[in-house]
Amino acid sequence: MEQSKIDRINELARKSKVEPLTEEELAEQKALREEYIASFRAMFRGQLDNTVIQRPDGSRESLKGRGKK
Repeated sequence: MEQSKIDRINELARKSKVEPLTEEELAEQKALREEYIASFRAMFRGQLDNTVIQRPDGSRESLKGRGKK
């Protein structure tokens, strides 16, 4: 996710603490948050896919594909 979008999320959050957001701003905030969460999940899934657990017996197990719904 681009830094400008993250900055906009933060800007809307700060504004909401001072004054109510308009309907358009609320919709924008919701869409940006959903995009941020999707981006975070994809990035985290990529990290897990590249993670390997080494067992005490020396065997190695990849986390790739585990936990997908």
